[in-house]
Amino acid sequence: MGMRSRTDHWSFLLGEIALYSLAVLFVTGAGLMVFYDPDMTLVTYDGVYAPLRDVPVSQAFASTMEISLEVRGGLLIRQVHHWATLVFIAAVCLHLLRLFFTGAFRRPRGLNWLIWVGLLLTGMAAGVTGGILPDDLLSGGSLGLIQGITQSIPFVGTWLTGLLFGDAVPGDQVIPLFYWLHVLALPLVMAGLFAARRWLLRRHGATHYPGAVRVSRLGSLMLFAATAGVLTVLGAVVQINPIWLYGPNRPGTISAGAVPDWYMGFLDGAIRIMPGWEPVIAGHPLTLSVLIPALVVPGAFFTLLAAYPLIERKLTGDRGLHHTLERPRDAAVRTAIGAAGITFYGLLWAAAANDQLAHHFHLSLFAVTWFFRVAVVIGPIVAFELTRRICLALRWQEAETKSHGVETGVIVRAPGGGYAEVVRDFDRRLPSGT
Repeated sequence: MGMRSRTDHWSFLLGEIALYSLAVLFVTGAGLMVFYDPDMTLVTYDGVYAPLRDVPVSQAFASTMEISLEVRGGLLIRQVHHWATLVFIAAVCLHLLRLFFTGAFRRPRGLNWLIWVGLLLTGMAAGVTGGILPDDLLSGGSLGLIQGITQSIPFVGTWLTGLLFGDAVPGDQVIPLFYWLHVLALPLVMAGLFAARRWLLRRHGATHYPGAVRVSRLGSLMLFAATAGVLTVLGAVVQINPIWLYGPNRPGTISAGAVPDWYMGFLDGAIRIMPGWEPVIAGHPLTLSVLIPALVVPGAFFTLLAAYPLIERKLTGDRGLHHTLERPRDAAVRTAIGAAGITFYGLLWAAAANDQLAHHFHLSLFAVTWFFRVAVVIGPIVAFELTRRICLALRWQEAETKSHGVETGVIVRAPGGGYAEVVRDFDRRLPSGT
């Protein structure tokens, strides 16, 4: 069996899990394409699900119902496809965190960082467009949010809304448009990004921790089988997106308790806690309550995320080539910035459940909303300073241990009658004398 040199560390599996989840997405998506019809023409539902029989629905909804309840194995494929999307984006996010905290984005791998950021954005776009295709009541809520965000764009918002939806909202053209984005354009982009990543890996080699070991290629095949197996089990036993319970999309209606997929929770939370600012400028209202949380904040966040390697290089003046990874504690400021970013994202994500938090903990919704408004400003600052101090303290403690050795608690008596503690060498953990 062929061998390759790389470090045998669990965090290196995250990128492979993302790749294998994408492979499952492509296979299950190809199966769904055979039966799905993106046509928005109204038909009368005459399928096997009695509660919706004789209800006018779109052909897109009817075909998704047929896949779910009439095509043999159709519901399993749908649910595996949905779960693979969630796992793919989670793996990409975790892999980006690994790249960030270990400094794996430094030269000559700045382009590799941009590829993974691009995979995150295209994965999120693919998830959103795919979730809209069933034309059920839950996807209708997503369409309403897209409509509101598009209309909030100054000067061109109305024009863009008409370009996207046509003469009416939701219109007959948005789902066919999203269909081709979902099954053709976005998969091609993601496949191209993975191909570019593979080329960069061959050109620059893989990063590694000090003391790399050799592992068998058989491990990758086993990981692919494990990833596909877990996704299949999830699709078989954990229900997700039961459109027959939601019903067909009806403009102006949304199902109770409807929430977006986890990776879009930060956007929902940002909109929920944003004050209702809508100033009128030159007779035209400017909907800042949607524009800022839905476009400005995410746009700034992902722009800074993509540009971070360049920003750090400019500020530190470090233009050297790096093939060995750093420990997070050895780059205290970078680690603190990462902790601040995670805190900011996590608070926005938690804010998407402000109504549930208020209900279950018997709190005022007004008070919970104001807590998150303050926390998204103060929380990242506190996380930055706390993380920086922890990293500096760990480095100081390590330097002290290297200088004086590791205390063992063993007291011995010297030939001259004195007593001293036995210490061990920090690196080799061997006795170094008294």
